[in-house]
Amino acid sequence: VQLQASGGGSVQAGGSLRLSCLASGRTLSRYTNAWFRQAPGKEREFVGTIRRSGSGSGTYYAESVKERFTISRDSAKNTMYLQMNSLKFEDTAVYYCASASRHLAGFMTRTGDYDYWGQGTQVTVSS
Repeated sequence: VQLQASGGGSVQAGGSLRLSCLASGRTLSRYTNAWFRQAPGKEREFVGTIRRSGSGSGTYYAESVKERFTISRDSAKNTMYLQMNSLKFEDTAVYYCASASRHLAGFMTRTGDYDYWGQGTQVTVSS
């Protein structure tokens, strides 16, 4: 399984970016997937998750990004997206996509819940 994250870049505060996570070796819609981020000197933190198709396909977000970020999935392209709007300076980080193998009733928000990780893509927001 390989996950390839892309779409990062530099943007001014208030701007938007869309990250992509292309999967190979796994059909993303059959698993729970997520985005995490890691800022310099900080631990990797949960951003949002999307459950596998057929389980409600629900999404769940960290409080800090709720109403600004949206996760979606294109099954035909086997790609997950993170649409980021109203970006803030504190959103600056390396963003990682991840995919889990196990299935839980609730939303998985811990790094240890996920088995496969993309290489990360840098998002820099200038104030």
